[in-house]
Formats: sequence, structure tokens, C-alpha cells
Amino acid sequence: MQDLPGVSYVMPVLNEAGYVESAVASILAQDYPGPTEIVLALGPSTDGTDAIVARLQRDDPRIQSVANPDVDIPIGLNRAIRASKNPIIARVDAHTELPKDYTRHAVTTLLDRGAANVGGIMAAVGRPGLQAAVARAYNSRLGLGGGAYHTADEPAGPAESAYLGVMRADALAEIGYFDESLRRGEDWELNSRFRAAGHLVWLDPALQVSYWPRSTWKALVQQFWATGVWRGELVRRLRLRNSPRFFAPPVLVLATGATLALTPLAVAAGGGALAWAAGVAAFGPAAYLALLGGVAVFGGGPPADRLRYGGVLAVMHYAWGAGFLVGITRGARDAVDTSRTPVASSPSASSPSASSPSASSPSASSPS
Repeated sequence: MQDLPGVSYVMPVLNEAGYVESAVASILAQDYPGPTEIVLALGPSTDGTDAIVARLQRDDPRIQSVANPDVDIPIGLNRAIRASKNPIIARVDAHTELPKDYTRHAVTTLLDRGAANVGGIMAAVGRPGLQAAVARAYNSRLGLGGGAYHTADEPAGPAESAYLGVMRADALAEIGYFDESLRRGEDWELNSRFRAAGHLVWLDPALQVSYWPRSTWKALVQQFWATGVWRGELVRRLRLRNSPRFFAPPVLVLATGATLALTPLAVAAGGGALAWAAGVAAFGPAAYLALLGGVAVFGGGPPADRLRYGGVLAVMHYAWGAGFLVGITRGARDAVDTSRTPVASSPSASSPSASSPSASSPSASSPS
């Protein structure tokens, strides 16, 4: 086999006591024959994450860490990248588990295609209950609107963006690394600059990565609101062509708000133009409610699971849509995803060690 270049895995970490060990273990289990190292960007965790990382570092000299007191993911990623020594950078999330052949397959594709970045599919997995419903929504076209890197039936080829990413360090340096002014959407923005600079971004659906989503209602709302805000900021800032799917949730939020505001006015006025306007506004929310009703009745699985799934879809769409409206009208400003708290990520509530799928087969439990 041709000698393969060294790979540096970079991972931002904050309050991940329940997940970071499994994520690192999946990296160490890679069947990649080239040199490797792991550089963790450690935020100021409060749940015991640092002690776990310190133990992992004592056990394996390939694991390093850099401080990320700023917390922001792009800043942490850039610090980890600058501290790395290999010509290939593999971005990994603390809530992910890589299949055993992930790195070998991705680097081979990167070299064969002459790409700057190769990424794959987010295959969300979850424990029974709410997290399983969230995972189902991530993997469904109903949940995240059919983004290419959330569905395994997409063909391999050039893409707007791809999940995580195995990248050439020289190409990253050329375009200036991750944009540190962003707090969400940094991957999409980075890939837009790769493409603008004439580089190839390649999506390979064979690269399926297990992802453990949020496991509480509060964390889900916080995550999707912040993600929506920053998507609105990116649309506002970059003014690039955007898929219509980005605008469906905010339109739903606006239509729902208009319905709630106009209906009592129409009743008080006894009909007329206000009633007509309320009826028009209500069409979208009514159709959406019918969709959720169909999911609850015909969605498959026990009734409780179907109801949770419908609730998760509603939370995702309304939280994201409301955040998008904030971001596109006034900008993201200091909006932060606060869902990575000790409560949301506590080892007792979230540890995947007992029930996670094998790191070598993330699709075992898979249906963003």
C-alpha cells in the first residue's frame, strides 16, 4: 500500500464527560496505517471532562490538548489545527463515533479526487425515549429539510458542504482557517470559501459517522434556536444563493404568529377582511398541524414514540425558524448555543458506553 500522509484529528470539547471517551476511542481504533495524533481544544468544562481527558492523555501519548477559554468552536478548532503537525486535518465532534475505516477511506478519496475537503453522512443515534426521537428527526427529510449530509441515499460527488471533514492542512491555511467571528455554521461557511477559492468539496455517503444528539427538550430548543440565528446571520452576511428549505421554518413561524394575532381581531370585528387575512395566514400552520397529526397516527412505532417524534419536529422547526428571523433581521450578535451544560451532558444521563453502537458500525442504529 502507498504510504499515507499523517492525520491530525481536531476536536472542540466542552462539558462532554458522557461522550468524549467514546469519541476518542473510536479515533484510536482507526485502521489507518499512517501517523496520527489527536488535538483536543478544551473549553472551561464543569462536569469532569478535563479529568477524563487528562487520564486519556496519560494512557496514550498521541492525545494532546490546547486550552480554548473562549469556548467558541471555530476558535478552538483553529487553535487545535495550529498545534497539529500533520498535513491532513480530520475534524471530529465529541458527540461522534467514527467507523473503523473512516480515516483510511476519507484520505484515500481526498487524494484520489484532488479535493480540499471530504466529508460524509451524519447518522444520528439515540437511546430509547427523547434522544431516539431526536435522532429519528435528524435522519429524516422532515426534520432537517433534506440536507445532503443527513441522508445516505445521496450520490457521491461535489457538494456545497459535508459533515465534519477530512481536509488538507495547506488548503485550510490558504483560505485562512475557520472564521472565528462565527459561533454556528462554521463548517458551511468554510466550505463556501473552499469552493470560492476553486477547491473541491467532496461528499462521500460511504463515510457514515454516528452522532449522539441532544437528549433534553431544553437543550434541543437552545441548540436549534442558536443554529437558526447563525444561519440567518450567514444568509445576511454572505448573501449567497440559499436553498428554499432554509426559509420554510421562518415562514411557518411568521404564519403562525399572524394567525394568532389576526384571529381574535377577526372574531371581534365579526369577519370581513380580517377574517380573510386570518384564514390565509392559518393555511400554513393548519397544513403543518395536519402533517404532525399524520406522523402521530401513521409514523410507525409505539404511540408514545410517535408523539415524541412529532413534538421534536415541531421544536426543531419553530425554534430554528424563530432564531433565523432574529439572525436575518438584526444579526447574530452574541447568540450562543447554551445546550452543552452539565445537566444536558451529565455522564449519568448521557453516557453512551453501555448502549452505544460499535464504533466500527455506526449505521447499526441509524435510520441532520
